[in-house]
Amino acid sequence: MITDTIAAIATPLGEGGMAIVRLSGPQALDIAGRCFQPVGPSSQCPANAPTHTLHYGRIVSEGRNIDEVLLAVLRAPRTYTREDTVEITCHGGVLASKAVLDTVLGAGARLAGPGEFTLRAFLSGRIDLAQAEAVADLIHARTHLALAAANEQLAGKLSQRINRLRDELMRHLAHVEAHIDFPDEDIAPHTTEQIQSGLRAAVTLTDTLLACANEGQILRRGIRVAIIGRPNAGKSSLLNHLLGHDRAIVTPIAGTTRDTIEETADIRGIPVVLVDTAGLRDTVDTIESEGVRRSHASAAAAELILHVLDASQPLTAEDSQHLEQFADKKRIIVRNKMDQPFAGHTAPQMNGAAVGTCCLDGRGIEELKDAIKAAVWSGDIGADMLPAMINARHQDALRRTREAAAHALHALEHGEPLEIAAMELRLAAQAVGEIVGKTSTEDLLDSIFSQFCIGK
Repeated sequence: MITDTIAAIATPLGEGGMAIVRLSGPQALDIAGRCFQPVGPSSQCPANAPTHTLHYGRIVSEGRNIDEVLLAVLRAPRTYTREDTVEITCHGGVLASKAVLDTVLGAGARLAGPGEFTLRAFLSGRIDLAQAEAVADLIHARTHLALAAANEQLAGKLSQRINRLRDELMRHLAHVEAHIDFPDEDIAPHTTEQIQSGLRAAVTLTDTLLACANEGQILRRGIRVAIIGRPNAGKSSLLNHLLGHDRAIVTPIAGTTRDTIEETADIRGIPVVLVDTAGLRDTVDTIESEGVRRSHASAAAAELILHVLDASQPLTAEDSQHLEQFADKKRIIVRNKMDQPFAGHTAPQMNGAAVGTCCLDGRGIEELKDAIKAAVWSGDIGADMLPAMINARHQDALRRTREAAAHALHALEHGEPLEIAAMELRLAAQAVGEIVGKTSTEDLLDSIFSQFCIGK
């Protein structure tokens, strides 16, 4: 039973026009009433106010005015947490919002932990665990596709598939256990076939969901792409074009970039962490040498390399060396400066897609974006895929579900003891139930909600 009332600033810290301090719990209305002084004939004390109403007044502490606010009264169960909730809209700024928060904490509330409001929404049954994770995905989404996938999961589209799968597994388990309890009654052939057919469908569904695991994780965390090449090949100009704004300094002087620069770009709906690096060359300059070392480290850690070559110049020995050095990495060869006569790059080490660009007029940039998407994403991004963008935790649970369901199917097909099939079906149902929180542990919940921000 949840008996305490929590409070936190629900808006980002920093300067802004407004901030919101949220309270949730059985004493939310009483605690807010100790701090809130209504102003005007239509404003009421929180304890007397109807649900979903807004009231103008002041937050006061020991007779001092803390801030002028609007106070929203939201009574259970029609709230985010299904508890009584109060949201105080005060002036923005670190000091103003903290003063209001300190006042409600002093009146009896407890500071909320990371994700505790959403945890309470899960514990109250308003959302399941997959939907709770979608809240965090929604907050951290960096592209429109990531946002769309999070919204689909928050709406319960993934949960519907998972719950249907679990219900089917539980139904098959009930059939098998019934025949274990009554061994004198043989399972009818058509019943056995129905169970086997259902398990084949379950294995197929888990395979379908697992097939989207890589794309789902890319949408959530992005993909690291290192831009490498020798000095003055146009790496920083390329970064600026892909970002759509000037981020890196660009000059005709070779070696302008001495350190790595990281920025995230939305490329065809995929969050791509672009890493601009120092030019690859032998140098005696201590600072530039450190930049080159970091360039090599960035290329080694990247999931995709954009190897930029100056198309107007022949390949140098260093170019060939670097092409060979990174030949085992997934990469795209970018032949830049295509506005000038092409030097005709050909080399056995130049495996990978090749795209011609010109950073002066933007030629080839859209084709490069298509090539980046093709290199990291399998197939088109259809609307029907978005609800199945599972995360790493879902992937692990589904793998265990598939393995157990396949073992149960094998046991039934080969006439093994029904107890084996029942055990595997139990494991499958338990594993898939973890996704929506129908089987969960305190450690699992701590691991998930500790990644949330405070106030959500």
